[in-house]
Amino acid sequence: MVRRDRLRRMREWWQVGLLAVPLLAAYLHPPPQLSPALHSWKTSGKFFLQGLRIFYQGGTGVIGEPAISVLLHGFPTSSYDGWHIWEGLTLRFHRVIALDFLGFGFSDKPRPHQYSIFEQASIVESLLRHLGLQNRRINLLSHDYGDIVAQELLYRYKQNRSGRLTIKSLCLSNGGIFPETHRPLLLQKLLKDGGVLSPILTRLMNFFVFSRGLTPVFGPYTRPTESELWDMWAGIRNNDGNLVIDSLLQYINQRKKFRRRWVGALASVTIPIHFIYGPLDPINPYPEFLELYRKTLPRSTVSILDDHISHYPQLEDPMGFLNAYMGFINSF
Repeated sequence: MVRRDRLRRMREWWQVGLLAVPLLAAYLHPPPQLSPALHSWKTSGKFFLQGLRIFYQGGTGVIGEPAISVLLHGFPTSSYDGWHIWEGLTLRFHRVIALDFLGFGFSDKPRPHQYSIFEQASIVESLLRHLGLQNRRINLLSHDYGDIVAQELLYRYKQNRSGRLTIKSLCLSNGGIFPETHRPLLLQKLLKDGGVLSPILTRLMNFFVFSRGLTPVFGPYTRPTESELWDMWAGIRNNDGNLVIDSLLQYINQRKKFRRRWVGALASVTIPIHFIYGPLDPINPYPEFLELYRKTLPRSTVSILDDHISHYPQLEDPMGFLNAYMGFINSF
C-alpha cells in the first residue's frame, strides 16, 4: 500500500513537472520586441483574410512596366528575407508582392493545424485574387520552403486549372527541391518526426538555440549580425510561432511523398526557369545538388554565386542575387 502511494505521488509530480515546462519556458523566453526596421516592415504591410489573417507587402514600383514579381520565402523565416532586395525589385517591376505563409512571420499561426504545401499554394492564389491580379502573368521568385510552394503552383498552372495563376517565369534559390540531396538540420529531423519530444523542444527553444542552429547555414564571411538574428527570431516568436515549427516541418515528409508531382512539374513546363545557387549550402550541398538539378532540368539556366555564399543568397549577397535575377528576367 505504501509503495502504491509512493508511485502515485511520483506520477503526480511527474505530471506537474510536464505542465510546468511550458510555463517556465514562456517565463524565461518572452517574445522579443520588434526592432525599428522590423516594426516598419510590419506597419507598411497589410493583412487579408483567408479564414485566417495573412500578412503581405504589396509595393508598387516603376510606372508603365506591367511586370509583377511575387516573393515566396523560406523556412523558418518570413517575407522580411526580401528586405535587402526590395528596392532593387521595385526599380524593375510594377508590382512586388511578398507574403508571410500561414504559420510564419506576422501571419496567423493556428494550432493544432495540419500545415501543408497545398494550403500555402492556395493562399498565394487567394492573395493574388484579392489584389485583382489573378489574370496577370506572374514572375515567381522563391527560396527554400517557397521553392516547394512554387512547384505546387507550377503543377497547377501546368494542369490549366480554372482560377489558377498564369506564371510567366520562375526563379528558385537554394531550396531542397530534391528530397534525395536535401540535408536537414538535426533539430529539423527531430521535430519533423513528431513524437513526445516535439512539444517540449518547441517550448524550450530560445534565441540561443535558434541562432546556434541557423548561423551555420550562412557562409563564414556573410553571417547575420546579432540584431539580424533577433529580427528573424522575433518573426518566429510572433504569435507563438515556435510552437508550430514541428507542424510546419511536415513539408519535408510531404516533399518525399509528392516528389513525382513537384519535380515533374519543373521538368515538364516550357516557361523560363532559373536557379540562383549559393554553393556553400550545407542543406543542398555542392556538387550533388547542382549535378542532379542540371540532369533533371537541362532547360533551366543557373547562376552560381561566389563560393563563400551559402543557403541565404538574398541576404548574404543581395547585389549578386539581384544581378543574377535581373539577368534572367531580361533574357526573355
